[in-house]
Amino acid sequence: MSKSEPRYCVIGAGVAGLCAGKCALQAGGQVVIFEQTDQIGGTWVYTDATGKDKNGLPIHSSMYEGLWTNLPKEVMGFPDYEMPPQDRSYIHSSEVLQFVQNYANHFGVVKHIQFEHSVEQVKPFGNDQWEVQVRDLRRNERETLIFDYVLVCNGHYFEPVKPNFEGNDLFQGIQLHSHEYRKPDIFKDRNVLLIGAGPSGKDLVFAAAPQANKVFFSHHVPDKLKDMRFPANVVQVPDVTRLHQTQVEFVDGSFQSVDLIVYCTGYRYSFPFLHESCKIEIDNNWVKPLYKHILNINHPTMAFIGIPYYVCTTLMFDLQARFALEYYSGRKPLPTQTVMVDDQNTEMEARWVRGLKKRQAHMMGGTVQAAYYDDLAKTAGIEPIPPVMAKMHIASNWRKNEDLQNYRKDVFRVLDAENF
Repeated sequence: MSKSEPRYCVIGAGVAGLCAGKCALQAGGQVVIFEQTDQIGGTWVYTDATGKDKNGLPIHSSMYEGLWTNLPKEVMGFPDYEMPPQDRSYIHSSEVLQFVQNYANHFGVVKHIQFEHSVEQVKPFGNDQWEVQVRDLRRNERETLIFDYVLVCNGHYFEPVKPNFEGNDLFQGIQLHSHEYRKPDIFKDRNVLLIGAGPSGKDLVFAAAPQANKVFFSHHVPDKLKDMRFPANVVQVPDVTRLHQTQVEFVDGSFQSVDLIVYCTGYRYSFPFLHESCKIEIDNNWVKPLYKHILNINHPTMAFIGIPYYVCTTLMFDLQARFALEYYSGRKPLPTQTVMVDDQNTEMEARWVRGLKKRQAHMMGGTVQAAYYDDLAKTAGIEPIPPVMAKMHIASNWRKNEDLQNYRKDVFRVLDAENF
């Protein structure tokens, strides 16, 4: 197969996959995007359903009713396709989905998507190519295809992490992960325990309070959150030590009667379709070995788009896709394996020195994200993300931590590449 017309396999038609597909099309090549559901948008698609979908596959989306963005829309566009202007900065999830659909249509990506096609296995083939086994879910037929490049864009908010407390099997109430939460009426007249102070945990405190009798909010975030004004029926409690039939016991020895527990305890990275010969390992949520959190060091014609978190997501997807395509298009030679391994080791060593754990191997946020964006742009010789974007991201996070109840009323405006 001629490399002059390279074949790209993109796994997933969420925002990262659409962006990767668009960049691959612009670089010149045949692009096929496999999407296991019947529509684009990934995590931005709302469905009432939980558990399994009509094809027997796990429901991918964690979207719940009434979700508004926790980032200003000003950092949620693309360099070549911005969010339409409007008065608000924080917008409803349905508006994000509409924007994503418009983006895909604008760049002609949709006609390259094979809907209801599940990628079941990816493994190296011959000399630097990939054998991809796909199942057409409508016909229940399997097909094996050969590609030059694979861009893995299956997201990382679909495989929930649930803590395994002593007494999990004894507890007689309802236990669910925020991935399975859809509507606030589940909280009605209940004593609710929310575990975890990430974005969904903080959101669900305010969704639960108007409906529930009592909301117990368990987390180990430093004092700042404890000073925050929550509704009167919200009680902040320490970490859970064990569950009983109708009560929960906490590390300080206290007990509370609870009939619904919602675990807002995050997700794990999962790539069930990668054959072991792809040589990708997940070690306590550290996906390795990856060069710049993107290229599979053992097989660099495989790229992962969207692994880092606490980032300007859409802008980073675009930057990562452009980074990978700079090499795949032949405009820039791939670094040697030694260069890539050394780079990964240097970065990870710096993370461990800062006291980060393996599960934080891909955590950005703060000024770390800006340095990462600049490093990608400089390494590949591509257009960087304007510094103003990371600055807005940092400011919005600071405001969220200062005023959890009202930060979404803030309005951001970009003045220039540096200022907002």
